[in-house]
Amino acid sequence: MKLFYTGPFINAEMLVMMLEKHGIAAAQAFVDPVAPDDGDLSRPAQVLCRKPITTAPSNCFTPSAKTNFDFPIQQFIA
Repeated sequence: MKLFYTGPFINAEMLVMMLEKHGIAAAQAFVDPVAPDDGDLSRPAQVLCRKPITTAPSNCFTPSAKTNFDFPIQQFIA
């Protein structure tokens, strides 16, 4: 597994959930595993991923043939 993120536990937990929602296997681990678990949400944690995450743009930002962007912009300006 590759290290993807290091930061507060609360952010790491949310990131793991978001990655798993998109089909990316992820796990979290505390930076200092021997420290007592006192419920501190700012405790440093790491997110590890199996699947490589690329920074290349995906197709979700390019319009597809099914997408219709032909609408007057004035209807959104009020």
